Amino acid sequence: MAGAEPCVGRFGRYLAAVMRALLSALLVTGLTLGAVPTSGASEGHAPDAAHERVGGALAQKGLSFGSPVYIRIFKEEAELEVWLQNGPRYELFKTYPICALSGGLGPKEREGDAQSPEGFYSVTRSKLNPASNYHLSFDIGYPNAYDRSLGRTGSLIMVHGNCVSIGCFAMTDAGIEEIYSLAEAALAKTQRSVPVHVFPFRMTDDHTKQHADSKWAQFWSDLKAGYDTFEARHVPPDVAVDGGRYVIR
Repeated sequence: MAGAEPCVGRFGRYLAAVMRALLSALLVTGLTLGAVPTSGASEGHAPDAAHERVGGALAQKGLSFGSPVYIRIFKEEAELEVWLQNGPRYELFKTYPICALSGGLGPKEREGDAQSPEGFYSVTRSKLNPASNYHLSFDIGYPNAYDRSLGRTGSLIMVHGNCVSIGCFAMTDAGIEEIYSLAEAALAKTQRSVPVHVFPFRMTDDHTKQHADSKWAQFWSDLKAGYDTFEARHVPPDVAVDGGRYVIR
C-alpha cells in the first residue's frame, strides 16, 4: 500500500515532513525565479535522469538494463551492492553507501524493535512502490519463511530514499533512483524476483572469527555459507529453509 512504511518511526516521519516542506519551499522559490526544478519519480518509474545516468555507466561495463539483478547489503559497513548478470556470472555494477539504518548487528525479531533484518530475501514486482513517502522504495520481503518459522514479526521493511529510517535501509534519493531503476527493469523483463541478501558484515573468515563469541554465531555461519557460495561462483545461491535454518543448495 503506497505510503504505508512503518519502519520509519515518529522521529523519521517528522524529519521527512520537515525535509519535504523545505523542498516544497525551495521549489516554489525556484519557480518564482524562473529556475527549472529537478525531476522526481513520475508515472510509476524512476526519473529519466536516473535512467540516463545509469545507462551510461552500464554501457562502460558492458552491461544493460533488464539484466537480472542481485543485491547484497552489509550492515556494519553500511553498504549496498548491486550486481548484474553478465553471461553465466554476475558482475558488480556499483556499491552504494547506505545513508541511514538503525539497530545493531543481528536479525530483526519483532515489530517495533527498530532493528533491520539479516537473511535471504527477495523483491517481486508487486513490492515496488513508486508512490513512496520516501521518494522511491521496495519491500525486501521480511518476514520470509525462515523468520516466520521462528515466530518473528514485523512488516514493510524497505530499501528507500530520503535518508531517514528506523528498521529500513535508507539511501540517498539519487542512490535509490539508480537501484530502483535497475530492479524495475529486471523485473519488467525476465526476472521473477530480485534476491536481496542482508549480511551483518562482509563475511570473510577473519571478520567472522572476530564475532565468534556473538550469540548469533550459529545463525551467521548459515549466512556465511550463502556469502561464500556467491564469492566462489558469482551466481546468487539457491536458498531453502529446513528445520529452522537456512540451507544453501
